[in-house]
Amino acid sequence: MTEGRAVFPIEPWSLTEVGLDHASLAVHESVFALANGHIGMRGSFEEGEPVVVPGTYLNGFFEERPLPYAEAGYGFPEMGQTVVNVTDGKLIRLLVKDSPLDLNYGEIIDHRRTLDLRAGVLRRSTEWRSPGGRCVRVTSTRLVSLARRSIAAIEYQVEVTDDLGDLYVALQSDLLANEDGTAADQDDPRAAAALASPLQCELAAARGRRAVLVHRTKRSRLRMAAGMDHVIDIPDSCTEDIEAVGDLARYSLAARIPPRGSLKLVKFLSYGWSSRRSGPALRDQVEAALATAKLAGFDRLLQEQRELLAQHWDEADVEIEGDDELQQAVRVGMFHVLQAGLRGERQAIPAKGLTGPGYDGHTFWDTETYVLPVLTYTAPSAARDALRWRHSTLPLARERARELGLHGATFPWRTIRGEETSGYWPAGTAAFHINADIADAVARYVHATLDDDFDRDFGAELLVETARLWASLGHFDPEHGFRIDGVTGPDEYTAVVDNNVYTNLMAQRNLREAAAAVSRQPEVAARLDVTGDEVEEWLRAASLMAVPYDTQRGVHMQSDGFTHHEEWDFEGTPQSHYPLLLHYPYFEIYRKQVVKQADLVMALHLRGDAFTLEEKIADFAYYEARTTRDSSLSASQQAVVAAETGHLELAHQYWAEAALTDLQNLHSNSGHGLHIASLAGGWTVAVAGFGGLRDHGGELTFAPRLPSRITRLRFRVVYRGRKLTVTVEPDKATYRLVDGDPLDIRHHGRQVVVDHADLVLGIPPAPKVDPVRQPPGCEPRRRSRL
Repeated sequence: MTEGRAVFPIEPWSLTEVGLDHASLAVHESVFALANGHIGMRGSFEEGEPVVVPGTYLNGFFEERPLPYAEAGYGFPEMGQTVVNVTDGKLIRLLVKDSPLDLNYGEIIDHRRTLDLRAGVLRRSTEWRSPGGRCVRVTSTRLVSLARRSIAAIEYQVEVTDDLGDLYVALQSDLLANEDGTAADQDDPRAAAALASPLQCELAAARGRRAVLVHRTKRSRLRMAAGMDHVIDIPDSCTEDIEAVGDLARYSLAARIPPRGSLKLVKFLSYGWSSRRSGPALRDQVEAALATAKLAGFDRLLQEQRELLAQHWDEADVEIEGDDELQQAVRVGMFHVLQAGLRGERQAIPAKGLTGPGYDGHTFWDTETYVLPVLTYTAPSAARDALRWRHSTLPLARERARELGLHGATFPWRTIRGEETSGYWPAGTAAFHINADIADAVARYVHATLDDDFDRDFGAELLVETARLWASLGHFDPEHGFRIDGVTGPDEYTAVVDNNVYTNLMAQRNLREAAAAVSRQPEVAARLDVTGDEVEEWLRAASLMAVPYDTQRGVHMQSDGFTHHEEWDFEGTPQSHYPLLLHYPYFEIYRKQVVKQADLVMALHLRGDAFTLEEKIADFAYYEARTTRDSSLSASQQAVVAAETGHLELAHQYWAEAALTDLQNLHSNSGHGLHIASLAGGWTVAVAGFGGLRDHGGELTFAPRLPSRITRLRFRVVYRGRKLTVTVEPDKATYRLVDGDPLDIRHHGRQVVVDHADLVLGIPPAPKVDPVRQPPGCEPRRRSRL
């Protein structure tokens, strides 16, 4: 897949495509995707052409495929899971007299599409002259409902814009299954695996203007249903027809439109899937949802969408003065994060959300470490649902731990349903830190919401079972305390190492939080047979956790011996050889001091309570010179720590890189789907970087500072039933509660109480530090606009 670099006008609350750029078509399909956590629809055209990856997805709906190994080994996963491009309901093909509307042909007089972040819709307007010389304007408004989990809808209007007499047009509104939904570059291991016709038809029914298709996957045996219904507004007589057979249901409408006249079609769509329910039951489910959506009408769906988003932005918006491009990018990112998780309802949040087939539609640690912090403080119910999905997979995680000879639960590195599907052991199973990442998200949510029901029913159990993993995976050493050996940290360029600092410190927090949960929830502890001796062992392991430190260089070692490895030859590495994993053998990468993405630096952020400021400054400088950022996960974490350690301008540059990853296609793969974690990083850098938010031990603290270009930053967080607004200016910060009881926080170490009056506090100067350097060619990616 060849992907260009998209260009969008800068607007505060929208994203607009002006004209048609074929080189960036796949990227536009991703950034214009609409989703609600259950349904995802890529931004392909209603007419079906031109298209790169048409893509419609249902969260958790996948097909299995065998994982091939040149040499098998004990504990290797046997089956992979790949997201399925399900029945496409976006299609509304238009025939203008005898010419199909296809933007590859005829003449585009005017074309634009706009993603409206406050209305939650994709609007499109295209004026087109057919090869036969007739001119029409097509306008559409598409939504995937955030209020109604199973519903999507499209309003599609055709207007005659010439005076050449009556125009006869035909519309074909389709449900199409087994559409080719993979156009990814299969030389890229990050791209999705191709599946040929994974859906088998079980039922096709049509009557009136309504049709339903029910399909089942061949291997995973999951069943899904898609339904459509229509409302039409026509200027004159028309003919109608509907049919449904096999993989296609089609409603056809032919009409005569007078000069300057128009016709309008509203298409309602409903989707559902199940691993247990019968085909007739799913058919009835989608038909009932269609009936209620049609009764409500398109205008009501629009109103519901706007009202829901108005409340969300009131509680979550980030306002940036001094960088309009970044303002737009951060809001676009927050919108897609919300779309990825709001209505997941105990399903995972995939790394690409529901915007494309990249990474096979899998969920990684990105969810808990990057996405859930945003949702915890802006849409906590969505964070709760995502953590409940993790809890639902505990039986599989326990089984995986037993298979590996461990106690507790071993969560998968990559998955859709809960089984481990990573076929590469060093970067998969060995990345045990995902268990502590899940525990960290659980603890953060519990502290930020005081949701005792969740803690009792789900959270405490997750904390206990992940703590048990660390107790069995690590061991006590008389000289070096509690060691965790043979693991891979966030940096996938340094695999299967001993005492990865990030892993060890996150495990340390996990052990302590589990002990606290047992104290809070004694009934849960009794049900799980937690003994006093077991808790004592957790706390002893936490207190003796090994944290490697190089006294000669005065920095922490990312893992045992890392700082003694040979340096990577950055000067001799051409720009064309990044990312390194696609151009060098892993054995060469693994034994050098080269870092793919923030690893120890991430520990400086998420476990900042374990380091002094002086240690953070030294560690950041050392690892900054060795980090390639071959992963989109890196820039936001480097930005947060850069801001804390006094490198404010560098933090601003990394902020832009994280937020603009997809809008500028910086990794040349945004056409596979959006990088939801990187988009979440736009919020993270604003709030944790320049706002300085930390939540160690459940205490909310801030240490805001701004780079020179940003004149004002305002953000909102939801915390323990309160709505807190923080406004940061170059010399002061203002805290105010919009709703709720007074709140204790810390501002640059000073304990204060925030209430409904403005609390204005001065900002101390940033620490004075020497400039840091990046590897040659790995500086922050330059923006197209400055």
